[in-house]
Amino acid sequence: MLVRNIRRASVSLTALRHTLVVAVGFASLATLSTPATSAAPSNFPHKPIRILAGFSTGSTVDLSARVVAEKLVQRLKQQVIVDNRPGAGGVIAAQIAARANPDGYTLLSVSAAHSVAPSIHAKLPYDTLKDFAGVSTTVRSPAVLVAYPGLGAKTVKDLIAIAKAKPGSLNFASAGIGSATHFSAELFKSMAGIDVVHVPFKGISEGLTETMTGRVQYFLSPLTIAHPLIKDGRLVALGVTSSKRSEVLPQVPTVSESGLPNYVWETWFGLLAPAKTPRPIVDKLNREITHVLDLPDVRKRWTVIGAVSAPSTPRQFDALIVKDMKNFSKLARDAGVKAR
Repeated sequence: MLVRNIRRASVSLTALRHTLVVAVGFASLATLSTPATSAAPSNFPHKPIRILAGFSTGSTVDLSARVVAEKLVQRLKQQVIVDNRPGAGGVIAAQIAARANPDGYTLLSVSAAHSVAPSIHAKLPYDTLKDFAGVSTTVRSPAVLVAYPGLGAKTVKDLIAIAKAKPGSLNFASAGIGSATHFSAELFKSMAGIDVVHVPFKGISEGLTETMTGRVQYFLSPLTIAHPLIKDGRLVALGVTSSKRSEVLPQVPTVSESGLPNYVWETWFGLLAPAKTPRPIVDKLNREITHVLDLPDVRKRWTVIGAVSAPSTPRQFDALIVKDMKNFSKLARDAGVKAR
């Protein structure tokens, strides 16, 4: 009887041992077949990264990408190339990025105009929310309301008075229909209750040039680009659009101080990836970009031109785009703004 029981126990142990081996085998296979989600591949990146910019060289969308790219090269030990594809208010570059391989090697530099596009285009060649994943916001920058020196306006209150005295006689510039420069001006127009004419150009530099010549009378330009022209006396600065005065132009009041209470406008810039880019890669890029934006020399580089480093988490960036899409949709509807 004892021998029989020992044999049965031996069989049971053998069966249990076999079961454990099979179970461990399946667990090993599951581990091999399930991709890791906690860390990016150890060899990422192993080739150059391309950042698409939907606006021309010298624009803040371009500049914000280049400042980050320059430092990422040192951090990632790979080339990071900015590829300018201007046109259609950034839509062309966004379309290319949306169709790119979601492997972390293609990013898209955008501004708030990315959230504007769905509200002014009847149909886009991509889905703003479904086709992109936020990596990080990079910079925040106010605009500055500049006027043609020959207009005679010294304050925001002066400009509004001139516009109200001659409805429809003043023109304002923008960097294109649906651009941040356009929507900031539409908000100004609405809050001031003035009748003025929108004249869109292909970019910010063209808008500034035409304002200096007097073809258009005013422009809500990014401060980062306009401030050298203000210092040279080629444009008159009526007000900055931030909630407080800029360190770059401390003598220039805010728009709110100068004649339009409660007007505040700050434009954000950031980097997106194609939607299906693996989360570990997005998170690694976010960490590296955040580190770059926190570097003292990078912060100083932005400060001297009136902007600030503004990193975010990927989820915070996604939420910002959703929020702004709702706000811009209402503004576009109220102002009757549509792409031509």
